[in-house]
Amino acid sequence: MRARLIDVAARAGVAPNTASTILNNRPDSWASKETRERVLTAAKELNYRPSKAALGVRLGRYKTIGLVVPDLHNPFYPVLADYLDQAVAAHGYDLILEHSRNDLAAEQHSFQSILDRQVDGVALIVSDPDLHRPFLAALAASGPPAVALAAKPDVALPVDSVVSDFSEGFAQAIEHLLVLGHRQFSFLCALAKGQDDGKRPELFRSILGAKGIPSENISFVRCEHHIASARDAFRDLLRQTGAKRPTALIALNDLSAIGAMRAAADENLIVPRDLSVIGVDNIPLGEFLPVALTTIAQPIKEMVARTAALLIQRIEGAELRPPSQTVFPTRLLLRESTSRPPKGPGAAAP
Repeated sequence: MRARLIDVAARAGVAPNTASTILNNRPDSWASKETRERVLTAAKELNYRPSKAALGVRLGRYKTIGLVVPDLHNPFYPVLADYLDQAVAAHGYDLILEHSRNDLAAEQHSFQSILDRQVDGVALIVSDPDLHRPFLAALAASGPPAVALAAKPDVALPVDSVVSDFSEGFAQAIEHLLVLGHRQFSFLCALAKGQDDGKRPELFRSILGAKGIPSENISFVRCEHHIASARDAFRDLLRQTGAKRPTALIALNDLSAIGAMRAAADENLIVPRDLSVIGVDNIPLGEFLPVALTTIAQPIKEMVARTAALLIQRIEGAELRPPSQTVFPTRLLLRESTSRPPKGPGAAAP
């Protein structure tokens, strides 16, 4: 059995309150040096570790922060979790994790579940800011400190938020492909279970339309978040479009881009000779593929540092202030997976 404070006190021959003041380094301890040494020795012999729950009740703080991530299979999120763990550990906090498995209903459950744990604050990766806005408003009114991480919404969220502005990154990616001469485009979008397309198709069609690309030259492919779904969905598109297949693909995360690259190989296409591919997120794996993946990168270290700072400030500070929104830009990282479109079938003359 795990040793209790009362066990340490009994072995040291002191009252439990005396043992508590010594083990917690409380300034009101009047114990002698000899008594202190007896208590510390007893604690070491019994392998005593204080209960975080008991300390939390007494101090009003558990020194724990919760994080909800949508997909542990996507390397982007374990990397983010690792950075956040390091950032909060520097302030003496532990990190606990909930996994919502790319399901909006499960995401809502996970958001509530993490609050039922002994946490001082939460970081929530939000797949659909509009869907979760009422929950976040209620959390702002009566919950612990929270930071939402999401794509930049049209209207700022009611809690502190750290958001990625993909407009610049996508603009750079599209301009890069247009300069190379591409005129047949596809967008591969990994959606959470229960999530709709939102404004994504209209956004890409409007961006490309403004550059003179007609709507019939743009396809929008939906898939689930696992890599096999991305491969299957894009392979189906390649087979359906035949000679009018896209020559350029932007996948809305790197994992989907890798699945699409596998689909291209299945159809005897070579990246980037026959198909240019761009992902999003800059996962570490992308740089080390046989064809290094061009990607739209988020400044993940800076985003995590800001998230940790906001949470610690809210937890430990007495100052009340309105929720803040910190916007981080994205940028295109050019590697090996893009080139000029092929001549002949599948490519219109630039």
